[in-house]
Amino acid sequence: MAHLQAVRTTLQPQPNAYKQLTTYFDPHNQIAWGYMHAEPRPCFTPQLLRELLAWGNGMVDMIDDPAQQDVKYFVLASKVADTFSLGGDLNLFMQHIEARDRDALYRYAVSCIDCSYAVHSHLNRPNVTSIALVQGQALGGGFESALAANVLIAERGAKMGLPEILFNLFPGMGAMTFLGRRVGHHQAERIIRSGKLYLAEELHEMGVVDVLAETGEGEAAVYEYVRREEKSRNGLLALRAAREVSQPASYEELVRITEIWVDAALRLEPKDLRMMERLVSRQTSKAGSAAPAAPSGVLSA
Repeated sequence: MAHLQAVRTTLQPQPNAYKQLTTYFDPHNQIAWGYMHAEPRPCFTPQLLRELLAWGNGMVDMIDDPAQQDVKYFVLASKVADTFSLGGDLNLFMQHIEARDRDALYRYAVSCIDCSYAVHSHLNRPNVTSIALVQGQALGGGFESALAANVLIAERGAKMGLPEILFNLFPGMGAMTFLGRRVGHHQAERIIRSGKLYLAEELHEMGVVDVLAETGEGEAAVYEYVRREEKSRNGLLALRAAREVSQPASYEELVRITEIWVDAALRLEPKDLRMMERLVSRQTSKAGSAAPAAPSGVLSA
């Protein structure tokens, strides 16, 4: 915790025009932080997706510019109290499904894949590590985006799950790919079929969560992870590269699964859409009752 206190004064918001994403750079530890705060619900709105991709492109520019300091780690987190992400924009899903607009639904789904693949491929830069920090709920696409990271850190009590089966669909933006590579595809299917929420403690035991942090200590756990990785960084990055050869997760695989998801979404019946609508209503109510709060730790400088 003392180390965390020491770096707070080095963190300043990066100048940008983002409205649903706040970014910080810690030059001492070469860590880029991105805190999501989409509106009206903490989900992956089209605007947030665009901002996440722009943030990624900005980091690549920093890495490739010898005049700037490298980004060695980037962390995807949330600025919304008790919520990492509620996943896909269900309200937008319903609009496209009801309009039978396959192209629009497909474009949205691919933009989700673009973000997840950038996280999973660590910006296509071998010396960068992506980290997801889950504090609170990560549902559906929110859980998928966390699974895409090279390292998933979650606080005790955080809840993650894939509820899509409850409205007769499946998570089509990376769950089978990323979860399957963490716990095996048979176990991944069991988790997807259950539709249930799992505590971070359960997922840590399964091998889904890499680092289990104490409640309220997520940012400190990120710094502790970085400190440990720095001690054996060459070997760990080489091990990751070898794993990516033996267990590749291609962009083409993600897109093909997304195409299956789009076609399945267009086959949803009115009763399924009513269930989805109820979930949207609950998400909106939760978002309204939980005012965004400044995350503990690094953002309290």
